[in-house]
Amino acid sequence: MKHGKKYNDSAKLIETGKLYDVKEAVELAVKTGTAKFDETVEIHVRLGVDSRHADQQVRGAVVLPNGTGKTVRTLVIAKGDNAKAAEEAGSDFVGAEEMIAKIQNENWLDYDVVIATPDMMGLVGRLGKVLGPRGLMPTPKAGTVTPDVAKAVTEAKAGKIEYRLDKTNIIHCPIGKVSFGAEKLQENFDTLMAAIVKAKPAATKGQYIKSCVVATTMGPGIKLNVAKFGN
Repeated sequence: MKHGKKYNDSAKLIETGKLYDVKEAVELAVKTGTAKFDETVEIHVRLGVDSRHADQQVRGAVVLPNGTGKTVRTLVIAKGDNAKAAEEAGSDFVGAEEMIAKIQNENWLDYDVVIATPDMMGLVGRLGKVLGPRGLMPTPKAGTVTPDVAKAVTEAKAGKIEYRLDKTNIIHCPIGKVSFGAEKLQENFDTLMAAIVKAKPAATKGQYIKSCVVATTMGPGIKLNVAKFGN
C-alpha cells in the first residue's frame, strides 16, 4: 500500500519493532497527527478471548475524563416524565412512536447515541436491523437502556464511549483528539484500559491483552508494551 509524504515522515519517528510505554506512545501520536484537521487518536486492543462464546464477550461503557472532542447528538426514546427529563438534560431529539416510525420509514440516522427507557424496548426492538449493524442499538450493558435518561444524556455528551469486541477479537475506541495533548490523551487511555482490564471474562485463559496499538486517523500505528496491563 502506497502512503503519502506526511505518513512516511511520521512513520520515520517510530522505531520498527519497538514496544512503547503509554506516555511515549501518546506523545508520538500527537507528533504524527499532522493532517490539516484535528485528527482523532484511537486505540486498537487485541484480546485473548473468543467472541463467539457468550462467556467471553467483552463489552461495556466508560466516561472518558476529558471527553472525546466530538459533539455527541443524542436521541432519547421515552414518554411522559422521562421524555421531559431527557429534554431538560439537553437531548437533541426526544420522542416515542413517531421517532421509531421516522427511523423505519426514512432510515433516519442523524444522531450518535440512542437511549431508551426499559418500557420502550418492545418497540425499539423493531429497529434492530437498522440500528444494530451501526452499533446504535440501546443496551443495558452500555447504560443506554435506563429509567434515568437524564443521566445517560449527560454522560453521553460528557464523553461516554462504548467498547466492544469485533469479530476478530479487537476493540477499537477513540481516546480524544490530537489537540488534547499527550497528558489528557493519557488520562483517557488509562481510564479506558482500566475498564477493559476490569471487564476480563472469568472464562479467559492465558494472556488477556495480546496487543495494543495507538494511532491517529491518518497516521501510522504505535505498538505498546502490554506486559504492564495486568495480564
